Amino acid sequence: MDDALPAKVELRRGWTTGTCATAAAAAAFEALLTGVFPEAVTLALPRGGTATLAIASTRFDAGVATAGVIKDAGDDPDVTHGAEVRASVAPGPPGSGVTFRAGDGVGTVTLPGLPVAVGEPAINPGPRAMIRAAIAALAARHGGTGDVVVTVSIPGGEALAAKTLNGRLGILGGLSILGTTGIVVPFSCAAWIHSIHRGIDVARAAGLVHLAAATGSTSEAAVKAFHGLPEAALIDMGDFVGGTLKYLRRQPVPRLTIAGGFAKLLKLAQGAMFLHSSKSRVDMQALCRLLETLAAPKDLVAEAAGANTAAQVLAAATERGLPLADAVAERARAMAEAALAPETDVEVMVFDRRGVLAGRADFRG
Repeated sequence: MDDALPAKVELRRGWTTGTCATAAAAAAFEALLTGVFPEAVTLALPRGGTATLAIASTRFDAGVATAGVIKDAGDDPDVTHGAEVRASVAPGPPGSGVTFRAGDGVGTVTLPGLPVAVGEPAINPGPRAMIRAAIAALAARHGGTGDVVVTVSIPGGEALAAKTLNGRLGILGGLSILGTTGIVVPFSCAAWIHSIHRGIDVARAAGLVHLAAATGSTSEAAVKAFHGLPEAALIDMGDFVGGTLKYLRRQPVPRLTIAGGFAKLLKLAQGAMFLHSSKSRVDMQALCRLLETLAAPKDLVAEAAGANTAAQVLAAATERGLPLADAVAERARAMAEAALAPETDVEVMVFDRRGVLAGRADFRG
């Protein structure tokens, strides 16, 4: 029998919506200047290197050129994988430079706090810079002015946007055109981290003084109801507690509630800053020591040592009237306080799977 471990599979990288939009805009502008659409476009990426993307569709319509690129996210489970990103390019007024418009399936910004202004299409600064650079290079090569209106669209994008956090961020009508590097790194979770940061930015811009970061939908619904918080105050943190706290240290708020299930927040209490099971595990021996500090009976400590899950230990401790969830919340709060700026008062709320409050470390102020 061959006991050798299988070789690690290299995951395939893909292209951001910003890269796809840039390739489509470059192809459309080239056709506007020359009358011919290229079959593929090679772009310079923001952090070096190039990308060559095939053009999937083309159209001329009354002085407007449109090209489309099929989004390839590589091996990343991106909701936009396989979608067509289109750009229509039309001549703009002399001296106007590149003007951006949101077409079908691309959202419009309706709340302050995002990196583009309210009323603008949800095309982030990175993709805008890529498109401007591509337009300028083609204008220099073919003798054009570079004064154009670029309309980016993603057919079906509004339905896809329902699977994202765009609505909470005030991006309505479709998807965002994203990308700082131009490349999608599989399972880097960059889009989730981006959404956390933008959610905090939008909440701060709205003047909210109390945010709640939750590890999942059950705890989010429970903490929203408990505190009567508006939708904009809710941060879908998932497993990224470290990334959330790090950003809030730089962009502080007066009050922060961290909400989650017992096992997730136990990991935080034990010092983990990424709560996914692939990177962190509950330390059952440390949990037993915590029970001992609560004067737990020896048989309960022994039961905990042999338990399969943290939830089993919590249930057994609750039966004995021990405030185990409160103790975990207090230790999780201490970990969060160490990561946050001093001006942020933080509480931790532990909810069970039904959304019932199991333990709490309240605000200090």
